[in-house]
Amino acid sequence: MDALSSPFRTWNGVGAHELFEGVTIHAIGGEQVLMCRVTYAPGSVVPLHDHPEAEQLIYITGGEVTVTIGEGTRTLVAGDVAVVNRGVPHALTSPEGCSFIEALSPVPQDHIPDFERDMVLGAQGDSLHVER
Repeated sequence: MDALSSPFRTWNGVGAHELFEGVTIHAIGGEQVLMCRVTYAPGSVVPLHDHPEAEQLIYITGGEVTVTIGEGTRTLVAGDVAVVNRGVPHALTSPEGCSFIEALSPVPQDHIPDFERDMVLGAQGDSLHVER
């Protein structure tokens, strides 16, 4: 079994993908969920947006980030979590930089840096994925 057909992968030695200016990700996903390691450089801002068909969970691992979800805003630090239901507008800012793990379901294809390297698909393939 070659490395790309294996269910075991690594981010070691893999360059991060810039999703937005100052925001980089490593991603791994399957048929139904995508997990990303996200890093915000100091001063990074992701403006108000939504994921019409995907729910997003965020687990802060370092630094701090101010997150607006719908009408609420809170500054999150390591150990904090947030849930962004599908279609809910949200924005993130990190004056000092931060890191977090996020999970999105169903898989939004615009968050996949390299489909061959970053996806482990079974019999359903990418039929459950959504486009942005």
